[in-house]
Amino acid sequence: MSPGTERSLFVLRFGDQGARPKAYFQASLHADELPAMLVLNHLAERLGRAAGEGAIRGEVVVVPVANPIGLAQFVQGRAMGRFALSGAGNFNRHFPDLTAALDGDFATRLGGDAAANVSAVRAAMREALDAMQPADEVGSLRHALLGLAFDADIALDLHCDSEAVLHLYLGTPSWPDAADLSAQIGSQATLLATVSGGHPFDEAVGGPWWALAERYFGHPIPPACLSGTVEYRGRSDVSEAMAAADADNLFRFLQRRGVVNGDSGPLPVPRCEATPLDGVDMIRSPVAGVIAHAREPGEKVAAGDVVAVIVDPLNPDFSAARTALASRCDGIIFGRTQDRLARPGKIVCKVAGEKSLPDRHAGALLSD
Repeated sequence: MSPGTERSLFVLRFGDQGARPKAYFQASLHADELPAMLVLNHLAERLGRAAGEGAIRGEVVVVPVANPIGLAQFVQGRAMGRFALSGAGNFNRHFPDLTAALDGDFATRLGGDAAANVSAVRAAMREALDAMQPADEVGSLRHALLGLAFDADIALDLHCDSEAVLHLYLGTPSWPDAADLSAQIGSQATLLATVSGGHPFDEAVGGPWWALAERYFGHPIPPACLSGTVEYRGRSDVSEAMAAADADNLFRFLQRRGVVNGDSGPLPVPRCEATPLDGVDMIRSPVAGVIAHAREPGEKVAAGDVVAVIVDPLNPDFSAARTALASRCDGIIFGRTQDRLARPGKIVCKVAGEKSLPDRHAGALLSD
């Protein structure tokens, strides 16, 4: 950070600190993904009214702008909020690994009571966080966000894609427990993985519970945090009406989970079945050129269907100038690039298939 520069996180709290269940929401860790900010603005208004009525049973923590560093990054008038211009990489990667910190003699703090073990794990996580000394500004941001969320029962990281339908990333161990979340928010593609790669925020919060349960299998350690990443459609899908509806769904989810008192109403019919993240076909362009999309987000396609064409504007042969990109699987197009210029290797379209693809491997399942 430059001399004279200071940044802070704006944190809203509803209910009593330490009350259970605790829910945590943050928006726009990728700072140029703005739909999530508006969703949390609407959710905070609803939570404020509920708090005034004494209806918050647990605790809700809301960080409406999770990345003040990225929010300040502009290059030639364009917001650049996904990667740190300092060279620290993708803001949603490389969060502290609390699992690694809970090693050594930690097993001596566990017993046969699941609730007591949850308390022991959270206390050890707090100690590990307190002992960390981030080396730079981005590391300090990651540390601060994890410090707000590590002990939550529910932790949701709100983002958006380039052009997309609403979709959801969850840890495989969270399914089917999180099926109500997927249905309530109207997810059209719910993607499951235990280790997606790069240690993003949601896995930094929820992942330790799955790993510790496996490591210390002789002691009952439940998956005490439901963590996930919600992708609120595409970058341009910003409106008061959509944000209000999305906030209503999050509020009803909190009611259903007992964080907020009140009738959540009937659970909506799910719009999708959960599918493996390693079943997603990341359709890349092998050539440079202009992208002409052939199918829309939300459409179902079959293996072999053309989803886009890349046109070389310098090739005078009309037919030879065109390279068709086809899906390798049956599934739904849940996202595609907003850019219309392709370079070799660029991800043009994403299709959620039901079966794992042979070249998709745990630990390398996310885009850059």
